[in-house]
Amino acid sequence: MIASCPTSRLKKSRRKHVNRCPWSPAASPCSFSPHAAEISSSPSGKTTRRRSFFSDMASSSSSTSSPWGRCCFSLYDKTSSSLSASSSLALPIIPIFVWLLLFAASSLAVSGASSSETKNQTFRPGEELQKLKHIRDRLSEINKSSIKTIQSPDGDVIDCVLSHRQPAFDHPLLKGQKPLLPSERPKGHGHRPKMMMEDFQMWSSSGESCPEGTIPIRRTTEQDMLRATSVGRFGRKVATRNVRRDTSSSGHEHAVGYVSGDQYYGAKASINVWTPRVSSQYEFSLSQMWVISGSFGNDLNTIEAGWQVSPELYGDSHPRFFTYWTTDAYHTTGCYNLLCSGFVQTNSRIAIGAAISPTSSYGGGQFDISILIWKDPKHGNWWLEFGSGVLVGYWPAVLFTHLRDHASMVQFGGEIVNSHPGGGGGGHTRTQMGSGHFAGEGFGRASYFRNLQVVDWDNNLVPPTNLRVLADHPNCYDIRGGVNGVWGYYFYYGGPGRNVRCP
Repeated sequence: MIASCPTSRLKKSRRKHVNRCPWSPAASPCSFSPHAAEISSSPSGKTTRRRSFFSDMASSSSSTSSPWGRCCFSLYDKTSSSLSASSSLALPIIPIFVWLLLFAASSLAVSGASSSETKNQTFRPGEELQKLKHIRDRLSEINKSSIKTIQSPDGDVIDCVLSHRQPAFDHPLLKGQKPLLPSERPKGHGHRPKMMMEDFQMWSSSGESCPEGTIPIRRTTEQDMLRATSVGRFGRKVATRNVRRDTSSSGHEHAVGYVSGDQYYGAKASINVWTPRVSSQYEFSLSQMWVISGSFGNDLNTIEAGWQVSPELYGDSHPRFFTYWTTDAYHTTGCYNLLCSGFVQTNSRIAIGAAISPTSSYGGGQFDISILIWKDPKHGNWWLEFGSGVLVGYWPAVLFTHLRDHASMVQFGGEIVNSHPGGGGGGHTRTQMGSGHFAGEGFGRASYFRNLQVVDWDNNLVPPTNLRVLADHPNCYDIRGGVNGVWGYYFYYGGPGRNVRCP
């Protein structure tokens, strides 16, 4: 028999493998089934098996030197020859019955000891209580008191928090400060009609909004934190030493366009929005811009923004507007959205981490979002703008080391996590990038980035020079670039993941 454990008792990890739990019919918290079952809802655990009772019994009875065999024969030999034929046939049943009772008693003793050991190994009340306490402490840091609460159609709860009480100002270098405004926007910034915020995110689709002087924050729940591989890593990407090159060893795969070799003070692009399939809770698919400085070692600084599908972080498959930052290659600094102190939000209409609506459809309507990141020449803060002229907030200069000056690389493109790199666990993931279709399918079918620009030393938005494209695994996800008079520099990218050329 295989024990089927409640998934909440099983530790999670990024590597997918079978959950297992100790076999103990007497006191284990697991329920039992006579059929073997593989539990895949959590990525870690152990399975133990014990020998069949019937095989043990057969081997015991087959041994002529067995004490049970000697007992049976001695009892039978002392039986009176005057017993009737029916009585003599019934007598062998008595020693068998005694044998079964003795075996059952010994089995219960072993089972009791095993059950006690199982409890000690799989149920640790002290550790569970400590974990819950840690979760509640983190929630009290992340979730701030609100003056208004909005229920989103997709299940999110949006809290309207006073601007000066947002998580950013918990940072020791930002305490006591108030949100700033940029001194100057990049020159050559094109102007289009501003997008109505009600058409951008699900939470505001009913016309609800947060009052001026507040910012909308997606409420983090206990369930959000329990989905994380660890409470300490909640809201953070996996640490990496390599952003641009082949990162298959860590499971991260990219299809990107990038520029390097100069000093960059920002970037802009319009990003096609889709709802790619993500095959596992511990995988994600995103499309974003990276503004990068430092080496690709532990001193890596990045500023990131775009959209992502992440079941682990959000608990669903909606594409969501997100931000990220780090100053040490994702090790201990930075986080997604407003899940730690750092990013200062100034906008009352956009909820970072909330679902985007509408999204593109294959062969149908196409939807994209425009994102601009630039460094304010006066204060040195890195600002985020959505659409045309809608300020979202900024990353304070004091957060960074290398990015206090300038960026040395800008990337645009897609990234996925393959939870079983190297072909383990049944081949390459089926998690999609972009639309889930290859670049060659073109407009309306493949996802795109268009109107790629960078900000130069004089705060001008200019076309990228020497834009190059790179796909870690082109048989799984690819990229094709181009330039024209309408889209400027652009590329199509993405793919289905596992296919005949990507087994």
